[in-house]
Amino acid sequence: MLLIAFVLVIALSIAAYGMSRQRAVSSAGGNLAVLHSRPSYHGTYSMLWVLIVGIAVLLIVGEGWIFLNRSIYFGIIQEARPDAPFIEQQLILSDAWSIRNGGIPSRTDELRTSLAETIGSLDSWRLYVTSALAILAAGATAFITHGKISIDWRARNRSETIIRTILMVCAVIAILTTIGIVLSLIFETLSFFEKLGWRIDKFLFGTTWSPLSGVSEGAIDRERVGAVPLFAGTFMITIIAMLVAVPIGLFAAIYLSDFASKRTRSWAKPMLEVLAGVPTVVYGFFAAITVAPAIRDLGTWLGLGVDSSSALAAGTVMGIMIIPFISSLSDDVINAVPQSLRDGSFGLGATRAETIRQVVLPAALPGIVSAILLGISRAVGETMIVVMAAGQGANLTWNPLEAVTTVTVQIVMLYTGDTDLETASGPVFALGFTLFCVTLLLNVIALRIVRRYREMYD
Repeated sequence: MLLIAFVLVIALSIAAYGMSRQRAVSSAGGNLAVLHSRPSYHGTYSMLWVLIVGIAVLLIVGEGWIFLNRSIYFGIIQEARPDAPFIEQQLILSDAWSIRNGGIPSRTDELRTSLAETIGSLDSWRLYVTSALAILAAGATAFITHGKISIDWRARNRSETIIRTILMVCAVIAILTTIGIVLSLIFETLSFFEKLGWRIDKFLFGTTWSPLSGVSEGAIDRERVGAVPLFAGTFMITIIAMLVAVPIGLFAAIYLSDFASKRTRSWAKPMLEVLAGVPTVVYGFFAAITVAPAIRDLGTWLGLGVDSSSALAAGTVMGIMIIPFISSLSDDVINAVPQSLRDGSFGLGATRAETIRQVVLPAALPGIVSAILLGISRAVGETMIVVMAAGQGANLTWNPLEAVTTVTVQIVMLYTGDTDLETASGPVFALGFTLFCVTLLLNVIALRIVRRYREMYD
C-alpha cells in the first residue's frame, strides 16, 4: 500500500509539473519573454514541493504510527504478563509478528494469537491512513503551488533554493554519518581499552588472539588480545592480492588503451568488467574448491607442506577479483591523458613503448595510485574469500602456504558466534577502529603522492 502511495505521489508531482508549466505559458499569453522565470522552472517548483511534502508525510506519519503501535503492543503484553522481563516481551512481539505474516513462531498461545490479530488490524489502518494523508497532502501542495503562478513569480530563484537546500542536506547527512561512525568506533574502542586497564600495547603488539575463550561470560581474557596475527594475516593476503592484481590490471589497461584495436577493445573491456559483478561468495567457492587444492597438490609435488587453506590461495583469488577495478579505472585515467602529449612524444622520435613509459604513465600516475588504493581497500575489507580459503585461526606466520586469518574475518566470527554481543563488541570495535586508522593512513600517503606528481605534470 505504501508503495502504491509513493508511486501516486510521484505521479502527482509529474502532473503538477505539467499543469504548472502549462499555466505559466497561459499566463504569459504565449509571449514567454514577459515571464520572470521560464515555464520549466514553474513546473519544477511545483514538482519539488509535491515530492517533498508527499514523501515527508509518508515518512513522518508512517514512523510515528509505528512508534505508537509498538507502545500499544507492549502495553497489551505488560497487561497480560506484568512480570515478564523485557527480552521475553520482545520475543512475544516477534512471535506475534511471525503469526501475522504467516511465519513459524517459537511458540503459540492465546496472547500471541490475539496480539497478532491486533497487529494486523492496526497495521492495516496505518497503511491506509498514511497513504491517504500523503496523497491528500501532495494534492493540496500541487493546488497551492499551481495557484501561485503569475508573470512576476520568481520560480527560478525558489526552485534553485530548494535544490541547493536538498544538496546541502545530503552533504550534511554524509558528513554526520561519517562523524557518527568515527565517534562510535572511538567510544567503544576506549571502553574496550578501559577494560584492559589501558594496556594498549597488549592489543597492538601481543601475539595471541583469543579474547573470549577460557573466561567467564561477560569477561575478556586480557592476556589473549594480541592482534598482531590478525594484522599480519591481513597484510600478507593484501600483498599477495595486489601482486596479482596490479601488474595484470595495469598491463591490461595499457594494452586496451594504446595497443588494442577498437574491435578487440569492444569485447575485451566488457569481459574484464564482468569479473567485477561476480559475487564474492563465488570467488570464495572458486578459491576453496579449485585454487586451494591445486596449490596443495603443486606443493606436494614439489615436496612442500601446504595447508588445505592457505594465504596464497585466498590472496591469489582476491587479486583476480580486484583486477577489473584496477584495470577499468586505470584504463579511464590513461585515456584521459591528452593526445597532444602522445603526439609530442611521437614527434620527438619516441616509440610507442617509450611514450607509454615516460609520458603517459607519469601523467596518469595520480589516477593509477587512486585505482591501486581502491584495490587495497577492497582487499583489506574482503571477508568471504578469506573465510572459505584462508582459514579462521589466528596464526602468526609469514609463510603464505599456511592458514591465516584477517581482521574482518575475526570481526564476523565474534559477532556471529554464541558469545554475548555486549562482551564481543569491545574487541570488534577495537579491530574496526584500528582498520579505520590504517585505511586513513593509506589515504593520506596516496594523497601526498597524487599532489606531488599532479603539480609536476599539470
